[in-house]
Amino acid sequence: MPLTLLGQHNPLASPSEQLKILAHATPLPPFETQLDRANLSPLHATGITVFQINVGKLCNQTCRHCHVDAGPDRPETMSFDTANHCIQALAKSDIPTVDITGGAPELNPHFRWLVEQARGLDRHVIDRCNLSVLLLPSQADLAEFLATHRVEVIASLPSYRAGQTDAQRGEGVFDKSLEGLRLLNRFGYGRPDSGLVLNLVYNPVGAFLPPRQEAIEAQFKKEPRARHGIEFNRLYTITNMPISRFLEFLVESGNYDQYMTRLANAFNPAAVAGVMCRHTLSVGWDGRLYDCDFNQMLELPVDHGAPSHIRDFDPAQLHHRRIVTRNHCYGCTAGSGSSCGGTVT
Repeated sequence: MPLTLLGQHNPLASPSEQLKILAHATPLPPFETQLDRANLSPLHATGITVFQINVGKLCNQTCRHCHVDAGPDRPETMSFDTANHCIQALAKSDIPTVDITGGAPELNPHFRWLVEQARGLDRHVIDRCNLSVLLLPSQADLAEFLATHRVEVIASLPSYRAGQTDAQRGEGVFDKSLEGLRLLNRFGYGRPDSGLVLNLVYNPVGAFLPPRQEAIEAQFKKEPRARHGIEFNRLYTITNMPISRFLEFLVESGNYDQYMTRLANAFNPAAVAGVMCRHTLSVGWDGRLYDCDFNQMLELPVDHGAPSHIRDFDPAQLHHRRIVTRNHCYGCTAGSGSSCGGTVT
């Protein structure tokens, strides 16, 4: 099935076309069939421990693997009204963790307000940071703000080598990432006993599964520290999801069938138990609710009678909702599994 290109930052005609490609372009059993075979269907949430807020698609980078299709020209951004609905929902729940993502979430004008309000409710807050945003003139005090509010930073770094990082994230991004990491280190992030958590995220640069998380974490601990004096807490490995720009790359490079077959053959029933959709609720920039950030990008909202917008948030109906699945879910259940917090088994 051919890809219909619309432009640099919106490569696929629509999320529905992506779903057609995922459903029909390779002779794999549907993901739901795999769940049936493993006696895991239908998949249900086990509660909500992570309230993930995607505040929009505006970003100062344009990364090749980005499942959000984010970039400098994306207008989608969460309004204050929707952000306020998020805080109201948190206030009537006991969800312990708020995970703020984008785009570059810090570029949303209400990002700092969200952080302050969530911390005021005594919730743990995570900022998914691309590192280079810390160097923008408009964000000169961002690192200090994050440290003051004791926000956990999860930062993307595809490799400890410049060539691989720049190939995925853009020329010069590696050096900017190092500068951002040094800045965070100066404020105490990643330092022993500081309590300021700095975790890194590794995505493979290509159509293959990530290596074992513990092994590559040891490499990342050794090389950046020795070469650049960088300190961090943990390294998470995340499988590249076959959606948006990475799906475009797979199809255009002729790697799509092979990659999907690799994911399906590595299906691990044990990983299903820990997939993030079972304990995460994802809020889109427009307030619509999803089981995960990946479903959000494919416009697959929560279903089966659960509330579909943050203004209708109801913990009782959402905590044990039935999860919406499609073939991209093979990406989260292959091998050791993959989630926003790294491997799951």
